[in-house]
Formats: sequence, structure tokens, C-alpha cells
Amino acid sequence: MSDYRAITRDGLWHNNVALVQILGLCPLLAVTNTTVNGIGLGLATLLVLVASNVTISLIRNLVRPEVRIPVFILVIASFVTTIELAMNAWFHGLYQILGIFIPLIVTNCSILGRAEAFASKHGVVAALVDGLAMGIGFALVLIVLGAMRELVGTGMLLDQVHLMFGEASHWLTTTVFSDYRGFLLAILPPGAFIGLGLLIALKSVIDDRRRPTA
Repeated sequence: MSDYRAITRDGLWHNNVALVQILGLCPLLAVTNTTVNGIGLGLATLLVLVASNVTISLIRNLVRPEVRIPVFILVIASFVTTIELAMNAWFHGLYQILGIFIPLIVTNCSILGRAEAFASKHGVVAALVDGLAMGIGFALVLIVLGAMRELVGTGMLLDQVHLMFGEASHWLTTTVFSDYRGFLLAILPPGAFIGLGLLIALKSVIDDRRRPTA
């Protein structure tokens, strides 16, 4: 149990994909101009991480070392294609907004990295926990960054939430700042870099304060 707790802590905080490993920055920075975009891509990445980790752990003893990377990529690409088709069918509006960044999950270094560094060397349960922790950690950064940029950029939260949760969820859209003209920089690419930098700095401050003094 203690090992699973360590795996969870690593994925969520100590070895967070976005804040520590600094991987997957292309989709992280590109789509997080709204909270809903962050939720959509975060959940898609989480599902791919969990499914690929579990599958690779199951077949790890059947794959020859010299072909393991192509096999891992094939497994990851299969799950990405499945999720892409599912999003196109059931979340078509969000699918159109996220566009090329859904199939680009295949190239996310964090997913292949977890397959090679962890799933291929551990049992199914540990691989499942690792996939969940890493995926949730990455998704949380996507959501928080998207919320920050949307709030500063437009004064709203969860705009277009119906794309993710259906027409009945319109009430979740919140106008935090009324009569707010918005701050365009926040929802442009430079705002993504600034927002991520602030999150990394905040994590460093928290880690420093939690570190025991000599």
C-alpha cells in the first residue's frame, strides 16, 4: 500500500508531468484558453494513460526488447484513435475545438515515457495506479491553467460547458466579473506561458515551505 501511495504522490505532485517533468507542453499551452478545453483534453489524456499503462503491463513479458518502442506506440495510437472517434461521435463540438491536439496525444512524451519507464517494468495494479496518478496530475494542471486564463481573459468560468456536459449544464457557466472587458493576453499563447510559469513558481514556493529546515 505504501508503494501505491508513493506512486500517487509522484504522479499528482512530486513528479507531475506538467510542473516537474515539463512534458506535453504543446497541447498544455495550446488548448487551455478555457476550462472546458482543459477538462476535455485532460480526460482524454487520462484515459489513454490508464489504458496504455495497463495494456503494456499485461503484455510486457511477451514483447521482445528490440521492438518494444514500436509496440508501445502502436498500443498508445490504438487507444488515442478509439478516444478520438468516441469524442467525434458524442462530443463533436468539443472535438472540433480541440482539433489536431486529440490525435497528437500519441506524441505526448509523458505517455510513452510512463510506458517505457514504469508500465513495462511493473505489475498491472501498479501500472494502473501510475496511469491514474500521472493522468490526474496532468489533467488538473490543464484545468487549473484553463480556468486561470479564462477568468483573467474573459471574466467567466466554464463558458461553453454544454460541449462537455450537455445542454442541461448551461447553468454551470459563471460570470465572475460583470462588465469586464477582458484581458486578451491571457487567452493568447503568451498568456499560456505566463500562466504555466506562475503555476511552476507556486509549486516551488510550496515545496520550499514544506521542506524541513536544517
